Amino acid sequence: MDKTNKIKDVLLAEDDPDDVLIFELAIKELPFPLVLRLAENGDMLFVLINQMIPDIIFLDIKMPCKDGVTCITQIRKNESLDHVPVIMYTALKSMEYINKCYENGANFFLIKANSIQELAEKLEKIFSIDWKTYMYYPPKNQFVMGA
Repeated sequence: MDKTNKIKDVLLAEDDPDDVLIFELAIKELPFPLVLRLAENGDMLFVLINQMIPDIIFLDIKMPCKDGVTCITQIRKNESLDHVPVIMYTALKSMEYINKCYENGANFFLIKANSIQELAEKLEKIFSIDWKTYMYYPPKNQFVMGA
């Protein structure tokens, strides 16, 4: 796997402090440096995006202010953000949410992991994709990571 990750700036939109901590610890396990910015709700996500467009966004579905489905819909309607990979990051496994996120242009649907190591392994797979060269949309049967 390519250890020269081109992703540097990661934006995580997540309102649960425990899930934020697990994500932070998993990021630290990766073999390349990343800058992690945090948004505690959907409104703050867009405040941070307006300050600096991230290289990749991880987006919880159940958040205050604007939920993740609303956020992905808005992101994909904005031409200046359409090149940014968006990974839904959620504990929800509902086909309704999976379908909505897929149809609205999310790149992956990442089920929250049971351990820091498991999440780190999934993140390394996501970060190994050369997002700068091309926008990767997996076939629907590969859209959900973890179950």
